Amino acid sequence: MFKNFKIAKLSLRVRIFLSMILLIIVASLLLASISIFQFKNEAKEYHQERLERKESAIKEHMNYVLSTTTYPLTTKNLDLIFKDKIHELARIHNMEINIYSLDGSFLISSKETFSIDKIAPPIPKYIQKLVLSSIEKRYVEIKTIDGIKNRSSFSQIKDGKFKPLGILNLPYIEDNSFYQTELENFLIRLAQVYALMLVIAFGVAYFLSSYITKSLKTISDKLSETSLNQKNEKIVLEASSKEINLLINAYNAMVDELEESATKLAQSEREEAWREMAKQVAHEIKNPLTPMRLTVQSFQRKFDANDPDLKQKLKDYSETLIQQIDTMNSVASAFSNFASMPAQQNETINVVDVVALTLDIFNEDYIEFEAKETEIIAKMDRTQLIRIINNLVKNAIQSIPENQKEKSILVAIKKEETNVLIVVRDNGIGIKPEDVDRVFEPKFTTKSSGMGLGLGIIKNIIENYNGTIKLESQEGKGTAFMVSLPIITT
Repeated sequence: MFKNFKIAKLSLRVRIFLSMILLIIVASLLLASISIFQFKNEAKEYHQERLERKESAIKEHMNYVLSTTTYPLTTKNLDLIFKDKIHELARIHNMEINIYSLDGSFLISSKETFSIDKIAPPIPKYIQKLVLSSIEKRYVEIKTIDGIKNRSSFSQIKDGKFKPLGILNLPYIEDNSFYQTELENFLIRLAQVYALMLVIAFGVAYFLSSYITKSLKTISDKLSETSLNQKNEKIVLEASSKEINLLINAYNAMVDELEESATKLAQSEREEAWREMAKQVAHEIKNPLTPMRLTVQSFQRKFDANDPDLKQKLKDYSETLIQQIDTMNSVASAFSNFASMPAQQNETINVVDVVALTLDIFNEDYIEFEAKETEIIAKMDRTQLIRIINNLVKNAIQSIPENQKEKSILVAIKKEETNVLIVVRDNGIGIKPEDVDRVFEPKFTTKSSGMGLGLGIIKNIIENYNGTIKLESQEGKGTAFMVSLPIITT
């Protein structure tokens, strides 16, 4: 038995040693990979930003030439305007400069001879389309020729009134020799450091493994039994190794904090949900901002104080802005209602009476109310109960197509032990099976309008009262929502 223990102990030492070696190798490879990626990314960003700076400076210089020339600012005059300036621009900015017409035909270049042929090739049609379709009226083509990456920038040349005159082409060859040398030097130093660490690991692994005892088996068994869904027992063991004792103490502390960790996890998930909600808010707000901006810009360009239709145009302009502002207001209201629930004003109410009175506001004659008891007493906020019923009934009405002949909505209430069960059932279009689990998620909706927050809001209300909401649905046959809320028992 002692012999077997010695063999197991030796085997354990080998595993620890190999694990440390493997860890060092993996760490070195990972760090080397990240470093290579970082160097390449920095080189890419450097060349991209350098080309943008060069292009910006050349365009500013060209705009100055255009503003001071005596030639009419037309496309066919670009070669005359820059005939004596293009070589100077190329020398100042140390860049090759080519100018094309708007249809892609070559006009002038800073090179002494653009090519062997007198007529240089035009800009490919797909590049012209990409330049015209982009917001910035700019496109950068990236090609690798003989292992060297070449960037070629294409952008529009405009006059002082932003009228397109031609296309500016700036070829750019990436020189990564500096970054390549730095990367090679870094990897050499990294290899030296990890070689030293590898030697140190030999000694550390040997001495560390001598402290490991059979207590690890007990700890391993306890760890394998640990679960979030059960009561976990602490380890009661005094090991001869200080490290093992530290591990045991850490495990026992983990058991104490497991419940707290579960709470923190739930909090983290809620925070992530709110981050997603923030993205949705930004998206919904941006939608009306775009037409508002376009309307203002159009009004600025076309404003004429002497226009006989000025009043009508002002009215149309104002109505457009008001419509978009109303859209933004409705978006803000929907998210505000979801984000903050009003403080509960709990009171003792008869749930049957409150639901019956709530249904009176609906004019649809196909809504039926069924209560097996005349009185079911609960303590909750009357307004929030009304809100729950309103939302569910409105959803039921909207789920039934207008052209459907037989329409039916049943609201039923019954008492189940210490809860009241409210069922809202309709014979509408139902919910697709793949959407059933998502109906209570913020932003999700099967309707063509709305924010998808209504069911999320009422679910929040119901859970605040320790209640539940479930649903059953068959596509094409209808849906039933079942709300269970605690009541006062006598």
